[in-house]
This record gives sequence, structure tokens and C-alpha cells, in this order.
Amino acid sequence: MEIVSLLFRIGGSLGLFLYGMKVMGDGIQQGAGDRLQKTLSFMTGSRLSAIITGFIVTAIIQSSSATTVMVVSFVNAGLLTLTQAIGVIMGANIGTTVTAWVVSLIGFTLNISSLALPAVGLGFIARTMKWKHQGLGNAVMGFGLLFLGIDFLTRSMPNINPENLDFLRALGSAGVLPILAYAGVGLVMTVIVHSSSASTAITLTMAYKGIIDFYAAAAMILGANIGTTIDAMLASIGTKTVARRAALVHVLFNVIGALAALVFFNPLVSLVKFISPGGGDNANALVTTQIAMFHTTFNVLNTLLFFPFVKPFAAFVTFLVKGKDETDEKNVYRFEYLSSSIRDTPELSILRSKSEISDMAALVFVMYQKLRASLQNLNSESTDALVADLRAKEEYADQMREVLTVYLMECTRSLLNRSSRYNVALLLRIIADLEDMTDDCFSVSLLLERSVRKNQIFKRKEMAALDPYMGLVEEFLSFVKEHLGGKLTKEEGLYAKEIEDKIDALRNKLRKLGRKRIEAGVDVKTELLFIDLVRRVEKLGDYCYSIAHSMMRMK
Repeated sequence: MEIVSLLFRIGGSLGLFLYGMKVMGDGIQQGAGDRLQKTLSFMTGSRLSAIITGFIVTAIIQSSSATTVMVVSFVNAGLLTLTQAIGVIMGANIGTTVTAWVVSLIGFTLNISSLALPAVGLGFIARTMKWKHQGLGNAVMGFGLLFLGIDFLTRSMPNINPENLDFLRALGSAGVLPILAYAGVGLVMTVIVHSSSASTAITLTMAYKGIIDFYAAAAMILGANIGTTIDAMLASIGTKTVARRAALVHVLFNVIGALAALVFFNPLVSLVKFISPGGGDNANALVTTQIAMFHTTFNVLNTLLFFPFVKPFAAFVTFLVKGKDETDEKNVYRFEYLSSSIRDTPELSILRSKSEISDMAALVFVMYQKLRASLQNLNSESTDALVADLRAKEEYADQMREVLTVYLMECTRSLLNRSSRYNVALLLRIIADLEDMTDDCFSVSLLLERSVRKNQIFKRKEMAALDPYMGLVEEFLSFVKEHLGGKLTKEEGLYAKEIEDKIDALRNKLRKLGRKRIEAGVDVKTELLFIDLVRRVEKLGDYCYSIAHSMMRMK
């Protein structure tokens, strides 16, 4: 019965630690918001910038697993190349060591119970207030909960007589097999608790209480680095080939590094003791610092080992994961994502939606270009092909709107700062405008089909007058497509208003031209068709300005 009670206390302490880490990570992410998204843009830079990005993002969200799952998702969406993903994964492995340092430097050296409870109270008050720094309140409260969990975990661990630990110390220091056994324990523990940070906290606590020595703890840390790869592998199931390659990168990087560290285990331990001397085998606060140093040293050395060989490493993974992506069912929109990834990185998940929205704008642009090109050669064969093509694209856009709306709504269910929530509302409006534009493009194709079928073909003079008008709308579409996802400057906003005014002026001119021809006695039905076409094209310009206006209001 006593063992069951002990297990419940340890489990509850660990749960409080994990919840505190999650709340703190969400709070920091919520507070960072736009700055975090801007930091993520460095991913597409050099290998070094990708490593720095991975480090910063993981240090903020307090989870290398969440970072790697996000990376797999971004690679699958085409936002990252495989070589860029390798750099981010390297940085994430270094960033995850921040948790060990925070726990070792604060959790076992200060009276954290007296510090944690006030932090929980202040954080709770701050998060309930309707002000712009609610994210800071969540971070402070999460900080307090995290260290309360560490305090309870330390108290829950049994006090064991040092005389009874001789066999454990002997096991921890004797030969290869015991070290491999402890590494296996670290691996299994990480898979069970689903967090390398949590298993690291358990390892630190056990070392602090004297249950295991430094050698055993170091081996368990190596095992935890292998166990943490399970999330990336799960996230890659059912994704594209390139995403599965990114997941394999994470596995190979951690496994090869851990195996190399096990081979050179004693020299690595000696190096750590040289860097951080004192307390190596003693069950006190100094050993936790050495364990944190071991964690950091291992990941930094592993990154330095792989850094010069990123491209060959990418080529090797590409060789291992062969095969072409299975062709999706024609005209069916695919957007794979994990709900857990959104919950872990809601602020960063918005970036992926922006990429998909840009693709939607590109689809509208292609549809419009096809419409404009078809006006040069109107016949039954060309209009039939045009209608079929645009119908398929319009149905595809309908699917995009539905899926992206669900995705963004799921983002709003997580902790987002006020600016991000406001921006999500604008993104939803942009998606609706883009989908409405595909509807109008398709309806114009039906209009052209009817004009051919009823032999109401526009005269060459009418087409010459219409072409500059169509070109102006295409220019506006191109402007929107290229700037989508960002905030328009004041000058860009004025440019958008200028194009909108030009489109309106040309619309009025073309309408007058159509009415004059009707008064002159030309075919009324053809001219009414012409005026209807002018109206529908102008409506596309209105949607462009609506999107530009939304981009001007982005925060």
C-alpha cells in the first residue's frame, strides 16, 4: 500500500510539473506572439540561423518534441526544406537543455516553495485581468506550478540510507552493460511520460536525493534524447515523403549522437567534470548542475559533429526514405496537421495557415489569368474547357476555405494573445474573400460560355476597351498575392486605394460605352452581357481592396 501511495505522489508531482511547464510555455508564447513568429522567419536563412531559431523557439515553448512536430508539419507544408529542418532540429536539441538548467539552478538551491506559491498567486491574478499582458500572468503562474511540482517530486522521493546504495553506485559505474541499462531506463521513461524535460526532471531529482549517481544520471539523459524522437515519428505518419525524411533526421541525429556518446562515455564524463568540477558523485545540488552541464555538452558536441555535414546528411536521409509521394485524388485538397501540434504551438501554427492562404490567392490569380486569356479567342471548344477547368478549381477553393476555417478556429481555442486573435479574424475574412473571388471567376466563365452559345460575341472594339480594365484588375490581384501574409505599409495601402479608384473609373467609362452602343441600336443582349461582365470583373477588384484593407489592419 505504501508503494502505491508513493507512486501516486510521484505521479501527481510529475503531473503538476508537466502542467506548469505547459502553462509557462503557453504564457511565454502568448506574450511573445508576433515576435515569436518573426523569429521563426529566420528558419529560411542560413544553417546557423536555423539552429538559433530552433534553440530560441524550444527555449520559449519548453518542448523539443513540440518544436520537432512543428518542423515536420512545416516541411510537409513546403515552408521548410529538409536542410533547413535539420538546422532547426539541431537547435531544438540544444534548446531543450534550458529546462534542465532552470530546474538544477533554481529547483534544488532555493527554497522554491516560498517562491512558487506567490508566483502562482500573482500569475493567477494577472491572467484574470483584462489587460494586454495576460500572457505574462500565465508564464508566471506556470513558473510557480512547475517548481511546486519539483518541490513535491523532491519530497515524494523516498529517503534511502546511503549504505543501501552501494550496489546502485557499483552498477552505475561498472562497465558498458550497466550504462546501457540506465540509458534504456531513460528511453522507456521518456516514452511513457511523453516528455524528455519531465524525464530529465525525474533524473535530476533522483540524483539530488542520492538514489542514482552522476554516471547513471548521464546515461539516463542519453536515453531520454532517444526517447523524445517518438513524437516526430508519430507526427510523420501519413505525411509526404519529405516530412517523413524530416522525422527520420530527428531520430538519426539523436540516436547516432547518443550512441557516439555511449561509446566515448568516460571521456565525455571527464570533460563535463573538468568544465563543472565538484560534487560529481555526491548526492547534493552540485550533481544536478553537472547533469545539466552534461546534457548541454552532449547536445552542443552532437550539433558541432553534424553541422559541417548537413547536406550529406540530408542526402543520406533522402536515400533511406525513397519513393514518390502518392498522388492525391484529383482536385481534393489535402492539409495534414495534428491537433496536438496546434495546442503546443498555436502562435506558430498561424504561420502555416498564412502559407496555405497564399496558395489560395495564387489559385485565384491563375483562374483570372485563364479568364483573361480566353477572351482573346472565344469559341465553344475553348469556353467548354474553361468552364470545366474553373469549376474544378472553384470546388477545390471551397474545400480550402472549409479546412482552413476549421484549422484557424482550432488555433483560437488555444492560448493566443489579443493581436493574434484579431489577426486570425482578419485571416478568416481574407479566406472568405478569396473563395468568393473563385466563385465570381467561375460565374464569368459561365457568362462567356453563354455568350458563345447564343452567338453574342463581343466586337473587337469592345475587347480593346475591356483589356486595360482586365489588366488593371490582374495587377491588383498580383499585388495582393505578393503581399498576402504580412501587414501593408501606409504607402502600400495608398497604392491599393489608387488601383481601386482607377478600376472604378474605368468601370464607369465602360458602362457608359455600353449604354451608348445600346442607344446606337446595336444588339441589346450582347451589350447587356458586356455590362454584366464589366460589373463582375469590378467586383473582383472590390474583393482585392477588401483583402488589402484587412492586411492594412493586421497587428
